[in-house]
Amino acid sequence: MRARALVWNADERRLRSPIRLVLAAVVVAVALFGFSLAVNAFTPLNDSLPVLLVLAVGGTAAPGVAVLVAVALLDRRTFADAGLGFDRDWWVDLGFGLSLGAGLMTAIFLLALLAGWVRVTGTFVSGPRTGGFVAGMAVLTLQFVAVGFAEELVARGYLLTNVAEGLAGYVSDGAAVAVAVVVSSLAFGVAHLTNPNATLVSTLGISLAGVFLAAGYVLTDELAIPVGLHITWNLFQGGVYGFSVSGLGIETSVVATRETGPDAITGGAFGPEAGALGVGAIVLGTALIVAYVRARYGSARVSPGLPRPDLRWRDGGEEAAEERRRTAATTDERR
Repeated sequence: MRARALVWNADERRLRSPIRLVLAAVVVAVALFGFSLAVNAFTPLNDSLPVLLVLAVGGTAAPGVAVLVAVALLDRRTFADAGLGFDRDWWVDLGFGLSLGAGLMTAIFLLALLAGWVRVTGTFVSGPRTGGFVAGMAVLTLQFVAVGFAEELVARGYLLTNVAEGLAGYVSDGAAVAVAVVVSSLAFGVAHLTNPNATLVSTLGISLAGVFLAAGYVLTDELAIPVGLHITWNLFQGGVYGFSVSGLGIETSVVATRETGPDAITGGAFGPEAGALGVGAIVLGTALIVAYVRARYGSARVSPGLPRPDLRWRDGGEEAAEERRRTAATTDERR
């Protein structure tokens, strides 16, 4: 019985957090491998734009779909407990995240342009295989939407949540969430270490961006803000202003640019996250998220429901879930 307790949580009727994380990583790896096989099988036969679109979007979405499978089967949680509540507040917060990502990247571009650190070399450019600017921008937008949902589900909705849930019984809820933010953000940074032009500085910058993206999640218990922020941060960075996105060059953009300033400021070939401009935007953006949550919800603190799983087998419907959230909030206030 003691050995079984090391891997099985009898109270929650599911595997323990470390085991779930390992198995979820296997599920994600299998999904990515499956899509790589599809790419290798179909691209030589038909490299038309629709096929490339399906494969590109499907490949970037695969980790997110795999994580949703893990949420349901391994974690036995509801999708809402993974940050996908999809109520009215969720969509309003998504709009804020979309606006914030676009605004911050626009500020980076304008500041770099005014300071002479970047130069505009063209407009409405597209690569040879994109089918023109409009088609290329449509593909790029769909890809970044898929990336925004998939990476947030993996890094925040799954990894951060599972680390917080696993630690909650041993340390305070606040400490559990803090450790989970650090772990998930470092993992987020390391995951980009193999990208082109990655350095130790860029990895630290991406890790800091992980904290930035986690802020909206831990304060609202929803992925709306980080998903919106992730989508437009990438889209405006590459598709609008022509910067590299985490080291990856973007062929289609509204404005083509060439960086002429110091890499320590602009981020160089990796993109703004590896430079002072990106770090400054991340710090400012984190403060704006805190201010937004405080203004909209009355306070800005770690959501008390984050380290407490909403398990499907306990679920008595939306009313029961809402009652559990209210109970958790009341208990937290009394502490």
